[in-house]
Amino acid sequence: MSDTRHPSPPPEPDWVAHAIWWRVYPLGFVGAVPAPENGAPGPEEHRLRRLIPWLDHVVELGASGIALGPIFASDTHGYDVVDHFRIDPRLGDEGDVDALFAAAHERGLRVQLDGVFNHVGRRHPLVADDPDGVLRRTEGGDLVAFEGHDALVELDHSRPATRRLVTDAMRHWLDRGADSWRLDAAYRVPLDFWAAVLPEVRAAHPDAWFEAEVIHGDYAAFVTEGTVDSVTQYELWKAVRSSIQERNLFELAWSLTRHNEFLEVFAPVTFVGNHDVTRIASAVTDPRHRPHALVLLALLGGTPALYAGDEFGWEAVKEERAGGDDAIRPEFPADGPAAAAGVDERVLRLHQELLGLRRRHPWLHRARTDEPRTLANEHLEIDVVLGSDRLTIALNLSDETFPLIPGELLSADDGTRGMPGRLAPHGWAVVAPR
Repeated sequence: MSDTRHPSPPPEPDWVAHAIWWRVYPLGFVGAVPAPENGAPGPEEHRLRRLIPWLDHVVELGASGIALGPIFASDTHGYDVVDHFRIDPRLGDEGDVDALFAAAHERGLRVQLDGVFNHVGRRHPLVADDPDGVLRRTEGGDLVAFEGHDALVELDHSRPATRRLVTDAMRHWLDRGADSWRLDAAYRVPLDFWAAVLPEVRAAHPDAWFEAEVIHGDYAAFVTEGTVDSVTQYELWKAVRSSIQERNLFELAWSLTRHNEFLEVFAPVTFVGNHDVTRIASAVTDPRHRPHALVLLALLGGTPALYAGDEFGWEAVKEERAGGDDAIRPEFPADGPAAAAGVDERVLRLHQELLGLRRRHPWLHRARTDEPRTLANEHLEIDVVLGSDRLTIALNLSDETFPLIPGELLSADDGTRGMPGRLAPHGWAVVAPR
């Protein structure tokens, strides 16, 4: 039953039911992040075009869109924006954006941009001249830093000029060809700000889709009161990783009850990795169990987002220090995936197989999970359901074998494929039950 505390969210654009994002951090991807040993890349490098040779890989992978991290003029990592209407000169210029948009759309790929609308960098012109009070200040007149990061200055979202700045920036890039916005640090912005801005943007671009970065709190209220389309499902992200790593599938099962509640209201953005967290191949230390996380990403309800490089089985750990994001935001070969090193072909093929399965069952976008058929610390069998459509996910983290529900085996690990009617030790399966 729907949660009656929340009004209905805005209608979702039709194309989102088929959306699978390939998320990329452009400044790192193209080698444009300054490194102390060699200095910052020069301006007007036109590096953004390095993404174009990767677009066929995105299509072959089974994704339907590229979700770009920040590309606007900034000082360092992209989230310290100094101009929302200009491309970071380390990446290139508007012609490079036009070329990337065109190449993506030619392949049927949507493009999402990363909107940093909660704060700006200290070198933003508003810091020196802010006649309309766009920047947030204390009663004493000091600028307010974002979550203790002195290089980032928060915007004052109570100001009409701030609303106009964000509305104009969103519409400018949607006019130019973007399809979607990720709203960075959206949880720091008052809901009434989004509720005022987004309908105005949608009036000009009714097919646009808005994903809000929200870590904790009432996800459903954020969607309905803020009028965004979706939020990042960090609760499920945490449960997938820790339940597999710690071999405690009860945690996952509990999180799926919460996930069902969200799906009654909206389709969350699901993920097992992004530009801010340790890669899944490092978070799950037993390589036999890493496919289990991908199975959940591909089969559970929501809008899946895959972090670029995870499909290769790359490992990297985020560290809480200066430069601690560098390992998870590496440079990719300019010539495309054929030049990529350290690719685990088995992992890549499994991504193609499972994302292909997802695309053949688009109803999974809003599917819920039933009560588990089987639940133990190391063994879970659960159905994903929407109306008359049903698939069964079976996960095994133990050394034992288990009976497998009768039906058509749609995908499975090699051990389970060779053991008809049984779920192999440390195996997994997707079954269309009879």
